[in-house]
Amino acid sequence: MDFRVLGPLQVWDGGTRLALPGSRHQRVLAALLLTPNAVVTIGRLVEATWDGEPPATATKQVQNCVSALRDRLGDTGQRIIVTDGPGYRVVVGEDDLDLLRFTALVARARQAGERGAAREAVTEMRAALRLWRGPALSGLGASALDGRAARLDEQRLDAFEACVDWQLALGQHRQVVDELAEVAAENPLRERVHGQLMLALDRCERQADALLVFERLRTTLAEELGLDPGQEIRDLHERVLRGETRPPARPADADGFARPGELDRAAAELAAAIGRQWTAEVELRSLDRPRPVPLTWASTAREVAAAASSVLGTRPGEVPERLELSGDLTDVVESLRKIPARQLVVLGEPGAGKSVLAILLTLGLLADPRPGEPVPVLLSLTSWNPHTEHLHAWLARRLVEEHPGLGNAGTYGRDAALRLVLEGRVMPVLDGLDETPPGLHTAAIDAIDRAVAGGRPLVLTCRGDEYEAAVREEGAFLLRAAVVEIEPVRAQDAIDFLTARRRTGETRWQPVVQALRREPSSALARALRTPLMVDLAQTAYRDPASDPGELCDTTRFPDRAAVERHLLDAYLPAVYSDRPVPPGSATRARHYDLTDARRWLGFLARHLGGTHDFAWWRLDRAVPPTIAGLLLGLPPAVLFTLTGWFAAGPAIGVVYGVSFGAAGFITHRAMRRPGPLRVEARFAGTAAGFARRFAIGAVIGVSLGFGWSLPVWVACLISAVFGLAVGVHVWLDTPLDANRVSSPGTVLRDDRRAALSLTASFAVSLSLFFTLALLLTPDDPTTEILNGRFDVVLGVAGGLAAGLLGWFLIPRPGGLAYAVAGALIGGQVFEPTRSVAQACLAGGLFGLSVGLSVWFARASGSLGPAVCWLAARGRVPWRFLTFLDDAHRRGVLRQVGAVYQFRHVRLQERLAQPQVSGGEDGTRTKR
Repeated sequence: MDFRVLGPLQVWDGGTRLALPGSRHQRVLAALLLTPNAVVTIGRLVEATWDGEPPATATKQVQNCVSALRDRLGDTGQRIIVTDGPGYRVVVGEDDLDLLRFTALVARARQAGERGAAREAVTEMRAALRLWRGPALSGLGASALDGRAARLDEQRLDAFEACVDWQLALGQHRQVVDELAEVAAENPLRERVHGQLMLALDRCERQADALLVFERLRTTLAEELGLDPGQEIRDLHERVLRGETRPPARPADADGFARPGELDRAAAELAAAIGRQWTAEVELRSLDRPRPVPLTWASTAREVAAAASSVLGTRPGEVPERLELSGDLTDVVESLRKIPARQLVVLGEPGAGKSVLAILLTLGLLADPRPGEPVPVLLSLTSWNPHTEHLHAWLARRLVEEHPGLGNAGTYGRDAALRLVLEGRVMPVLDGLDETPPGLHTAAIDAIDRAVAGGRPLVLTCRGDEYEAAVREEGAFLLRAAVVEIEPVRAQDAIDFLTARRRTGETRWQPVVQALRREPSSALARALRTPLMVDLAQTAYRDPASDPGELCDTTRFPDRAAVERHLLDAYLPAVYSDRPVPPGSATRARHYDLTDARRWLGFLARHLGGTHDFAWWRLDRAVPPTIAGLLLGLPPAVLFTLTGWFAAGPAIGVVYGVSFGAAGFITHRAMRRPGPLRVEARFAGTAAGFARRFAIGAVIGVSLGFGWSLPVWVACLISAVFGLAVGVHVWLDTPLDANRVSSPGTVLRDDRRAALSLTASFAVSLSLFFTLALLLTPDDPTTEILNGRFDVVLGVAGGLAAGLLGWFLIPRPGGLAYAVAGALIGGQVFEPTRSVAQACLAGGLFGLSVGLSVWFARASGSLGPAVCWLAARGRVPWRFLTFLDDAHRRGVLRQVGAVYQFRHVRLQERLAQPQVSGGEDGTRTKR
């Protein structure tokens, strides 16, 4: 039973509003609720009920009112309104009465404010203020209660003013100025509100409006009370006149960090991007068609949670030892916000719906944000190692990976992502602790607890057994977090979901419905206790010609595991049935043979190994190192061979090819390519950076020109070309804003753009250099050995240049391998050509050779050869990325930022097995 007495008196039973018999009954109830859990004498109730002289039967009428209230409230056992001595006492808890909720929230807010946690204080106080729905006891007409109502209204104003003070301290003057104007208009004599409005207006650069507020206040006080404004607001007026109330402007590069306004923008754009990201994923996974599988949760019975007093921030003994929470998907957001530290651990068995809850919780927080509340950021924990990386550092790194615009120091200041994390501007929603290596679970829980010990909000999901084992192993647990567990899907909820899309007269699901109702402990009923299996069942049998009644065959499906295996195996045939895509869709409808799709997805599931994230830039790791070295080292070697052949004959061609071929093989066999670049073209504000890079390139060009004894004008030309080649890279910078979310497609396009820029710049500059060197290098010996066939000086110059190139591609072993190759080919002595065509052809081939080497050293460059090798062996399709995008559209894969994951780890595990069940005939297919 919920009572609302901060505005019009309302009584709610669950979600149903109860109508009270009449105004006299309302006054009696209001008088009781204004002093909850305390005795109110009949005399005071009589006084509250009758404004004037009470009738002779007043005591009897009050007793009748109490009896009627008990009937209306269903209080047959007199447990809500208790007869106690000379009067009555209403028994309510904090969650039953808005007045008690308001008082508790205000107290928590003030405690947070006293310890300097202004954002937390704002969040708590705003939650308290949202309980108000108008003036206290409005419309009740009980003059005897007017004094108490006035005190409640005063408490509301005090709370509002304290909240505004904290928001102004946080720089949120624009967020409060309109609300302050309304409150000031409703309270024309309240000086503190007017002072806050003046301060907010002035900080919004509306000095004239701020001064006008003061003049109106002074006029009103003089006319109504004959008084002048107080000294405090007069001093504020003087500071506004002198322009002293605005916080001093601090440029972003004063200390390299972002200004508060820049962080506000970063947080706002981050929230918008996350909202779009997960809304699209919800639509793609059809979680809103018409709604997700019903999911309920309650406080876990496992011994893994802190005592209720620790979670609620009360003293031991003031509340029961165990915290009791329960709810469903519709109220998880509100339940999280009621927890003082807003820390929640969600447990559940595989397929219970933990990830779905995390997604919908994130979207729910974003859909109805509270002032000062951090931005929820949903991240998979699979890439975190608590032994090597602090949680805050990992969060900041993942934020920049998912939202590369946060790395733009020019827009948000340096380390904006880290500042957002350290200042509590993001709320981590960490999905899948159980998906990290088991040996890290205990360390991760302890590291998380230390990172959020100051009361930072957090949501964590994990399988129940794994979390319990980790807690029991070392005794580590989250000290301020409530721990809830997702409950099994009720049989009726499963029935409702499975039959929601049933046509009129359709009876296909009737055998399943009867079996679930008749045998609640059968193998089928136990299998359909998780949202994953219920959803898989609906998907597997969405074809009107299919027969879900076969699931009731206990011979074919003797246990729960058999039912689950069948549903997992039936999923791919269902989703790979051809369906047209909507008009205007970015993805074209494609047909994939089921056997091929299963084989390719099975390879992908096995390739992921111990992780659940598939990143396209790691596909090359599925190619044996020796094969990778040959695939990526031979094509440039062939071009280098042709270069030497056209420059000086077949013998020099062999030297060129073998030297650079060996260097490429060694480098690509041993190297781990750097991750993809998340960049976009940007020209504004790059002049200084371009000048610095141009100077570096020019120095390299001059060194090469004079090393080959080229004429001065040629050396100058080459230095200019090298300067441009190096300088243009400054135009590839992090995105301008955080609105863009990384996806596999955008990351691939970004890295290709960067790789093409690097390839073209090196190819053009080195092509020009080699052409001019062939034509203009004088035939004068310097320090020759091997009977004049090798020039030591040129060899050193060539080794230095190639070594720098190799170091640029991959420091070890690229720098050393390419340095040796460069020295071998640079020192070769041969007759310079006098044919311009021959020199241009050799120079062009040389530039292409170097460019191809640069291209293969990038993530996007190595992808093509890896796909070709794997596709030739039947492991992946030739159009691999198109297949992944199609699998995402069909719901087999889900997109988590720049990586793909299988829609559920159970599906990945099933596909990774060497055999999977075939189709309806029960055959098995080897892979």
